[in-house]
Amino acid sequence: MTATPPTASPSSRKTDWMGDAMQRRIARRYAAERRFKFLGLAAVAVSSLFLAFLLVVMVGNGAKGFVTTEATLTIDLPAATGSISPDQLTGPQLSATMASIDVRRIFDQAVQAQYGEDGARYFASTAWTALRDQLVENPNLVMGETSFWLPTSSDIDRAAKDRSTPEAERDYAALTKAGEVRQSFNMQFLTGSDGTDPARVGIWGALKGSLITMVVTLFLAFPVGVLAAVYLEEYAPKNRFTDLIEVSINNLAAVPSIIFGLLGLAVFLQFLSMPRSAALVGGLTLALMTMPVIVIAARNAIKAVPPSIREAAMGVGASPIQVVFHHVLPLAIPGIMTGTIIGMARALGETAPLLMIGMRAFTTTPPDGLTDPATVLPVQIFLWSDEVNRGFVEKTSAAIIVLLVFLLTMNAIAVYLRNRFETRW
Repeated sequence: MTATPPTASPSSRKTDWMGDAMQRRIARRYAAERRFKFLGLAAVAVSSLFLAFLLVVMVGNGAKGFVTTEATLTIDLPAATGSISPDQLTGPQLSATMASIDVRRIFDQAVQAQYGEDGARYFASTAWTALRDQLVENPNLVMGETSFWLPTSSDIDRAAKDRSTPEAERDYAALTKAGEVRQSFNMQFLTGSDGTDPARVGIWGALKGSLITMVVTLFLAFPVGVLAAVYLEEYAPKNRFTDLIEVSINNLAAVPSIIFGLLGLAVFLQFLSMPRSAALVGGLTLALMTMPVIVIAARNAIKAVPPSIREAAMGVGASPIQVVFHHVLPLAIPGIMTGTIIGMARALGETAPLLMIGMRAFTTTPPDGLTDPATVLPVQIFLWSDEVNRGFVEKTSAAIIVLLVFLLTMNAIAVYLRNRFETRW
């Protein structure tokens, strides 16, 4: 009786690397890798196209908001003002002099004399305020006949940049033929505030409100968030209570922003009776929203510091507080600052919580303090986008460009701080 030879197990069989089956498997593997690489490149290309489309549309529409159309108006100021002296337009007597000469009346009479009974349609409804501002800025203009460049109406401004009503296009063509119209940089957009006339609105009031709100947010959220992170990472005992706190912080970082707006409405406005539409209330509300993000970023930065730093500091006799504030925190500052600025950039772009606390006030003057009525750039963009006048379309896009520049600047600062203070182990 002969013994049957043992069969080789599958794991002990030799692999035929040059066989047809193995070559087909290798070819499929290479093909799968090529497909994956192609899909990755396609995803990057599609994302870049969407970003480029957004930037082209925003810049194309918003660039028009930085340009204004002006028409000339010639005024014989000595005859119109009764030959007042330039000294009367300076000092404490300025307001009384302006009231006595009635700039609005001078403007209306000059328009009627130069352009006829219907000449007022060429100019913005607030063009006379531009005349007043030029007289205040340069009182010597009252000494002779002067030609002023004043903003045109919104329809003529749109006719100069794109398309408008047939009547406005005819008016613009007539002004162009007479050499009485020009386009110039719209400084008013950078120095003015909100208004009803798109030819005279500006973003400085909203930008200043955003700056004040961000300062309040930073001074509240940063120290509290960093100290909370230090306690949880370095001193807090590991028990169910601290676990509950950590889970709550992680959940708060993912809560929709409008919930923080409802919290600010209930606590700061209704319970504490703080002033509505104030930058202080907006900063407090955004600080509540930003604080969990700062806590998480600070904890990760502190955790990234090697334990050997703590052990070395303790070995030379440093106290636990000295270890944290003299050694750990300075090394964790780059990560903390990066997370803080990214959280602040997120807060800057928020609209919903600020609408809930009433920061949609119609403010024609920039805020001077924490409790003055104010608005912020995202809310200003939202309000302009809801306007009926077509002249606000380009102003909305221009304000978006300013907001994007602000956000990109903050992110650039975060990258610089990270690279400047980062320590490589």
